[in-house]
Amino acid sequence: MFDHSLLQPNLTDADLERGCLLARELGAASVCIKPYAVRLAAKLLAGSTVQASTVIGFPHGGHLTAVKVFEAERAMDDGATELDMVVNVGKVLSGEWNFVADDIAAVVRAAHARVAKVKVIFENAYLKDEHKRELCRICGDVRADWVKTSTGYAETGATIEDLKLMREHSPAWVQVKAAGGVRTFEKLMEVRAIGVTRVGATATKAILDDAKAKLGA
Repeated sequence: MFDHSLLQPNLTDADLERGCLLARELGAASVCIKPYAVRLAAKLLAGSTVQASTVIGFPHGGHLTAVKVFEAERAMDDGATELDMVVNVGKVLSGEWNFVADDIAAVVRAAHARVAKVKVIFENAYLKDEHKRELCRICGDVRADWVKTSTGYAETGATIEDLKLMREHSPAWVQVKAAGGVRTFEKLMEVRAIGVTRVGATATKAILDDAKAKLGA
């Protein structure tokens, strides 16, 4: 369930390498790494089941759509198989839904053409529930693979209320990812019960160590 997050601005190349090796050891679903380091991640994860993933339009979503598509293409060239893209938050708040849908769809088309997957980051801290519901509808229409709560760098991250809303209003083919705030085994189990299938975390090892202790593994 874990996308091991390696996005903090102060991480060095040595930190990124250690993070990739840790995720490989733990058997995480993916490593979500800074875009410039995707090639490093793909190399370190080769031969494992851990996917190399990165962010698109991060962290505010204000990039031109063409730039997001270029970012996606370059990331896939470097070995990324999963992409976490940020919606244009200002356009969402302005209710410019055709722009928002076209922006998301362009990245989804580029990714799916190369058998990569897309997680669409809403950044819920800035949105009202009606915005979140409409984004869930759009993501279903354009066949995004996941809806995701947040970048992890806004004022709030994943809340139980938001995760329930996103699961309820997303079609069955769209999964839900929680990012920001899942730091314990108990919280992981709580969001899993809602229907969350991925969690973005920096505390991956601590959570799994806690799981082993509690489950007696």
